Amino acid sequence: MTSVPDVFDPRQYAAGVPYDAYRVLRDHHPVARQHEPEVLGWPAGPGFWAVTRHADVVRVLKDSATYSSYIGATQIRDPDPDDLPFIRRMMLNQDPPGHGRLRRLVSRAFTPRRVDRFERVAQERARTLLTHALEAARTADGTVDLVGAVTDDYALLNLADLLGVPEADRKLLLHWTQRVIGYQDPDEAGPQVLDGQGRPVNPRSPAMLRDMFAYARQLAAHKRRFPDDDVMTTLAHDAELADSELEMFFFLLTVAGNDTVRSAAPGGLLALAEHPESYERMRTGEAELPSAVDELLRWHPPVLTFRRTAAADTELAGRRIRAGDKVVVFHASANRDERVFTDPDRLDLSRAPNPHVSFGDGPHVCLGAHFARLQLRVLYREAMRALPVLRPAGPPERLVSNFINGIKSLPMHVT
Repeated sequence: MTSVPDVFDPRQYAAGVPYDAYRVLRDHHPVARQHEPEVLGWPAGPGFWAVTRHADVVRVLKDSATYSSYIGATQIRDPDPDDLPFIRRMMLNQDPPGHGRLRRLVSRAFTPRRVDRFERVAQERARTLLTHALEAARTADGTVDLVGAVTDDYALLNLADLLGVPEADRKLLLHWTQRVIGYQDPDEAGPQVLDGQGRPVNPRSPAMLRDMFAYARQLAAHKRRFPDDDVMTTLAHDAELADSELEMFFFLLTVAGNDTVRSAAPGGLLALAEHPESYERMRTGEAELPSAVDELLRWHPPVLTFRRTAAADTELAGRRIRAGDKVVVFHASANRDERVFTDPDRLDLSRAPNPHVSFGDGPHVCLGAHFARLQLRVLYREAMRALPVLRPAGPPERLVSNFINGIKSLPMHVT
C-alpha cells in the first residue's frame, strides 16, 4: 500500500506546491487522513481529511448541508472556542440561508458595472508600475523584483479604489492582509502575539482585529457624511446591514479581495516567464487573453485549501467520515486532476473547457472573481506591451502557508 504523504506542514510550501504528493493522494488516497502536529509554535490539532480529486472537491464545496462552513469555520486550524461565535459572523464562515442573505447584501455594492469602471484606472496603474519597474531594472543589471515593484501595489491600490479607502490609509490594507493571511510566515506576520498562557493568538480573533474594525467604523461614518461611488459608501448606507456585519464585510473584502490578485498575479507572471513560448503566443494574440487568464489561474491558484466540517456521518470516495470531522479541499490538487484536465501539467493558454476551482464552487464561489479576472487581464496585457522579454533572475521566494499560494518576491530579467 502506498504511504500517505504529508500535505499539511506549511513549511514545505515555501519550496513549492507539492504536486507530486497531490498526485499520490489522488491516485491512491483521494480522501486521506492527515496529521496536524504542532508547527511554528501553533498547537497540534486532531487531524483532518484531505480531499484531492476534482469531483470530490466540487462535491464538498457544493454540499453545504453535509460539509459546513459554520460549524468549525474555514481554516484548517481549529479556532479558540471562545473566538468561534465571533468568527462565525463572517459571510465566509456561514451556511445557507444566512450566507445567501449576506451575499445578496454585499452583491449590491460589488456590481459588474462598478468593477468595469475601474478598468481604465487599473490600466493606467499597471502601465505606471511597469514603467517604474523597467526604470529600476536599468540600474540593477536588468533585474527587478516584480512583487515589490508591481504586483503588491497593483492589487492593493485597485482594492483601495474599489472600497473607497483614502490614499493616506492604503498601506493599512497591506498590513492587515499580511497579518491575517501570512500568519504562518514570520516574514509576513512579524513577531508572534501570545496570550496569557503563552499560546499564539489567532489573527482572526477579536483581539487581533480590533484595530481593523475600528477603522471600518470610522470609514463608514465618513462615507455617510461624504458619500462617493465606492463599495464602502454603498455598504454604509444599507439599512439592512448591521454595524457588526459591515465590519466583517470590510475584513473579508480587505483580506480576500487583496490577496486573491496579490497571489495570482506574480504566479501568472512566473508561469509565463518559465514558459516563454506561451508568453509569445499571448503577445502575438494566438492565445486569447480571457482563456489565458483562466489557465494561469488553474496553474497557480491563489488559494490552496479550504476547510469544511462534516455536519453528519457521511461517506466520500469510500471513506467513512464522522460528524464533526474536518474535511479540507485542496484546490491546487483538483486543478491538476488527470480525470478532468488533459495533460494537466502542461500550461495550455487556450485550454477549453477549463473547469478549474481556483475561485471555489457552490454557494461560496468567489464574490470578487469578476474583479480579479479583470485586474489580471489588464496586468498581463500591459506586461506584454512593457516587457517583451520576461525571464527569471533567480528562484521566487514563496510564502510559508498551507492556505495561500503566495509569492513574496519574484526576481526577473526584464527588457
